[in-house]
Amino acid sequence: MSEPHAHQCHHHGSSEPAAPAAPVKPGARYTCPMHPEIVRDAPGSCPICGMALEPVMPSADGEDAPELRDFSRRFWWTLPLTLVALALAMLGHRTDFLTAGERSWVELVLTAPVIAWAAWPFFVRWAESIANRSPNMWTLIGTGVGAAYLYSVAATVMPGVFPASFHEHGRVGVYFEAAAVIVSLTLLGQILELRARSSTSAAIKALLRLAPPVARRLRADGSDEEIPLDHVHVGDRLRVRPGDKVPVDGEVLEGHSSVDESLLTGESLPVSKGPGERLIGGTQNANGSLVMRADRVGRETMLAQIVELVAQAQRSRAPMQRLADRVSYGFVLAVLGIAVATFFAWGLLGPDPSWTYAVLNAVSVLIIACPCALGLATPMSIMVATGRAATSGVLFRDAEAIERLRSVDTLIVDKTGTLTEGRPAFRAAVPAAGFAEGELLRLAASLDAGSEHPLARAIVAEARKRGLSLAKADAFESGTGLGVRGAVEGRALALGSAALMRDLGIPTAPLETRAADLRADGASVMFMAADGALAGLIAVADPVKATTAEALASLRRQGLRIVMATGDAAATAQAVGRATGIDEVHGEVRPADKARLIGALRAEGRVVAMAGDGINDAPALAAADVGIAMGTGTDVAIASSQVTLVKGDLRGIARARQISASTVRNMRENLGFALVYNALGVPIAAGVLWPWTGLLLSPMIAALAMSLSSVSVVGNALRLRSS
Repeated sequence: MSEPHAHQCHHHGSSEPAAPAAPVKPGARYTCPMHPEIVRDAPGSCPICGMALEPVMPSADGEDAPELRDFSRRFWWTLPLTLVALALAMLGHRTDFLTAGERSWVELVLTAPVIAWAAWPFFVRWAESIANRSPNMWTLIGTGVGAAYLYSVAATVMPGVFPASFHEHGRVGVYFEAAAVIVSLTLLGQILELRARSSTSAAIKALLRLAPPVARRLRADGSDEEIPLDHVHVGDRLRVRPGDKVPVDGEVLEGHSSVDESLLTGESLPVSKGPGERLIGGTQNANGSLVMRADRVGRETMLAQIVELVAQAQRSRAPMQRLADRVSYGFVLAVLGIAVATFFAWGLLGPDPSWTYAVLNAVSVLIIACPCALGLATPMSIMVATGRAATSGVLFRDAEAIERLRSVDTLIVDKTGTLTEGRPAFRAAVPAAGFAEGELLRLAASLDAGSEHPLARAIVAEARKRGLSLAKADAFESGTGLGVRGAVEGRALALGSAALMRDLGIPTAPLETRAADLRADGASVMFMAADGALAGLIAVADPVKATTAEALASLRRQGLRIVMATGDAAATAQAVGRATGIDEVHGEVRPADKARLIGALRAEGRVVAMAGDGINDAPALAAADVGIAMGTGTDVAIASSQVTLVKGDLRGIARARQISASTVRNMRENLGFALVYNALGVPIAAGVLWPWTGLLLSPMIAALAMSLSSVSVVGNALRLRSS
């Protein structure tokens, strides 16, 4: 609602030395909320817009508001003086204890502290805007208040130098009360805005508060000690008691419990945890006791990385903001020109007292046209939206991704780890004649027990799940690329592909039909031989995530074209495509081929998003209009993307697109509101309605409108938290 701005930024931050400076935290960095390219090692003001620099990373205790405290102090200490001056100006002529000239002197004395002290941050920023050749809100505020006050001082001290047309009711008209009220209202607007803006970082502060301040480290004797969180090291054994928060990322060593991960992953149901399961720092343990090993600490934890991503996204600039900056810069210069034109037009052509009208209307133009709202329109929406998305398990890397995701009409998805779990699971054991299913699985698991291959781990896990007793494997051989060989309980075993069986001269024909059916269903098939005879086959598959079908159906309803591109065999890819309802499937695709597929779709005019989790997906993630990485995937994939789904759940894409659409709509509302406000407010302040309605806008009313305009923009942005 308020205005455009040249780099807007009205509120906060003064560079003013008089303001109580916040203590500089070691290693802390400070940036402008509206101009994230400005980064400093200490607090100060933005050289572009004059806004106070804020910590890049807010503190969890919420003690990041020195300017709010400073402005509040200046406002409340000088408000009585402003009110007395206003009452004297409005009602003083009805009393006889002061002459008109004496009233001017009293008003000067009353308002001097308001202008000299309360308004000092405004004048500091005004001077900096001129020195930096970067006109902004403070250019207009400082010029308007300074002009009104200096004019009034001159009228009080040297009334004789003013022509007769300036004199009325026994004195030259003064505007001390107007200048003081403008300062008080501007301070009030800043206070309200700063309080509202503090809510935009609520998501980060909430995330920061998730991490417990202490952890319980186990000593060698089995007892535990309470230590500060920053004293935890990789490899430490930690106890997580019932009801405690998990201190850092790691792996469960002992115990079983359920852990609430909703605030980090968006998953509403508690997740069961046992030995070997991963824990995320900041999540809430339920009623079981766990012993864990710390694997990631400090800035390496998922919570710390989420906070970093959210902060980075909040400080980034949307493409829409760059347009607002260009508009606002020119706007300030235009307003200065309009104010000068208004002054001379009223002074030379207006009714008596013409120059009084000239001063009032010129000041009104300067005050009402502060480009605050225009500058805040998009950054506030971005800050609120990224915080809301983070609590839903969706992390945006920058504002551009938020703005662009809503326009995506084609989604390319990887298979392994994206549509599927990315962890092979046992599918079936099919024995040959003379073998039992359980014995086949036991022998295969015994042979594979020493292997780290994912397929081997799936077989061993199934055998242990069934309670089968595994034997020791001797003469184990691997590395042929075809399978493994060894001896178990004196029997010569071989487990691997059909090619391995051919090399051993073992026919697989009796089970080929069943093998073909399993392959068509997306499974990987390994044949088992015992003492030179076919013993059976083992099938392992990467199961489709339980949420995949729902997620893809939701995206189709939103009008997205879904394409699968995977390096897996075409038969496996087609099987997963059938299971998930994806008709357009590309199998045996190399990383470079995925990037070329994206290029071809973009050449058709498509806006393409790519979802993947592996290193091989990185080129495509970077080439897409929007890259979407699974939070369960590799660091390379996450680094190559603009959006991260913390849980690796594709349903997050639908949520992210909804957030994108509502955010862009909110930004447009804010920009439209700011532009309409100024389009109407500036002409009215200049007096264009006077000839027909006799309506003029008081500078005090203009100041109130200016302050409330910014608050309204922030308030509209905060609606995103519940949308």
